[in-house]
Amino acid sequence: MSRQRLYLFDTTLRDGAQTAGIEFSLEDKISVTALLERLGVDYIEGGYPGANVIDDQFFAESRTRDAIFTAFGMTKRAGRSVANDPGVQAILNSAAEAACFVGKAWDHQVRVALEITPEQNLHNLSETIEAGVAAGKEVLVDCEHFFDGYKANRAYALKFVETALAAGARWVVLCDTNGGTMPAEIAAIVADVLNVAPGDRLGIHAHDDTGQAVANTLAAVDAGVRQIQGTLNGIGERCGNANLVTLIPTLMLKPGFVERFELGISAEQLGHLTSISRAFDELLNRAPARQSPYVGTAAFATKAGIHASALAKDFSSYEHVPPESVGNERNIMVSQQAGKSNLLAALRRHGIALEKDDPRLERLLRTVKEREARGYSYDGADASFVVLARRVLGTLPEFFEVESYRASVERRHNARGEQITVTEAVVKIRIGEERLMSVAEGNGPVNALDLAMRKDLGQFSARIADLELVDFKVRILDGGTGAVTRVLVESRDGTGERWYTIGVSPNIIDASFEALYESITYKLMKTEAA
Repeated sequence: MSRQRLYLFDTTLRDGAQTAGIEFSLEDKISVTALLERLGVDYIEGGYPGANVIDDQFFAESRTRDAIFTAFGMTKRAGRSVANDPGVQAILNSAAEAACFVGKAWDHQVRVALEITPEQNLHNLSETIEAGVAAGKEVLVDCEHFFDGYKANRAYALKFVETALAAGARWVVLCDTNGGTMPAEIAAIVADVLNVAPGDRLGIHAHDDTGQAVANTLAAVDAGVRQIQGTLNGIGERCGNANLVTLIPTLMLKPGFVERFELGISAEQLGHLTSISRAFDELLNRAPARQSPYVGTAAFATKAGIHASALAKDFSSYEHVPPESVGNERNIMVSQQAGKSNLLAALRRHGIALEKDDPRLERLLRTVKEREARGYSYDGADASFVVLARRVLGTLPEFFEVESYRASVERRHNARGEQITVTEAVVKIRIGEERLMSVAEGNGPVNALDLAMRKDLGQFSARIADLELVDFKVRILDGGTGAVTRVLVESRDGTGERWYTIGVSPNIIDASFEALYESITYKLMKTEAA
């Protein structure tokens, strides 16, 4: 029996951006898009053109390679034409291939929130979709408050779906906006909607206010919808959205789903799931949840005792899927073998070939685990992992050595009596027999050190001319002013490649300098290979 295709629609950069405490910069959006492309989702909803400067910049050019780049916005306002609605026009004029318009499918919300008639609402929906199709966009419609609207007025909710399809929408997405609908209700309502719309035109958008967004999404799929909307690690407004990191392996590995459905994600891409999930948390500057299904560090962890004894005989005793299928690792105190397998996969990803019985592998594994115990995390810092691996394996070129550095911050009054802060850094470097010293002023000690270190690298200066520091994140790993600090630095160069490096130290300047040093080293490794 042929399997039916399910389509994954990621709304991390739009609906996920409504999470309290999360703000995406333009560089963040570009980085998250790269993670989503690596995962292999079908649609990436990047935000709301016209809503803010960052989204305007993001949609000024195409940002995806394989996924369908999607813009979000509202249907046109009542009392004005599509041509005179700036929100709709911002979407139609953006670089997005698809447009996702949200409209209210609950007649009560139409009257109270929009203060228009239900008929006007349907007219606005139809005209907006037609304009999107005419502009060459693939049009999706998010039916806001659909399930609550259906329970209040079934006829109007279904009419909303029919109107969207008749106007040319490719997908009509049923939204559990308040997140309060139960899985059995989802299944029954979707089954009824199938009487007016085919399943391959329907999607599900579930919120997690009862902790059932994943269950509700699976119930909708089982009932007939064929598009799934969700976010990385389940971020989103209030309690979050359906977690794609949990849904994807469930659909790809679990009986009842894998036999009936297929995703546009390969087994190899699924094997990157853990590293993508953790890299996303690192980008958000937060610790990954240890007990996250499939990808958490505790997801396949077992303490010594009867469970470990059973696992030694049969891994399936306490594992519902093989951890390596999602890029995670088995964590049993009596065995490090799964750790080696995971390490070999990471090395292969960076073009480093090593045999499983190579004694250097054990040394590298031990070094990684020792450093992780001190606060390092290489899931979100691939470039630092490559530098560390090359160093331990003895294949890291000796580019330059930092003999010493100094950073000073002076707060004083200038000639006009204004209070200013002046930062200066001095870096002493040795390249072979040549000793170089550079001094630079910057906007803070990290910037000053970055400028000083790159100011004169002798024979290597030309090779880092296009290197640029893009982002800088700090996390305190334990409490107090003397706490251990982790710094994550994002860099890019003229080729468009981006990479992350990490530094850990009780001293924030020292942690920052380590990350900067490894970023330059990684760039020199790239140019060496070229």
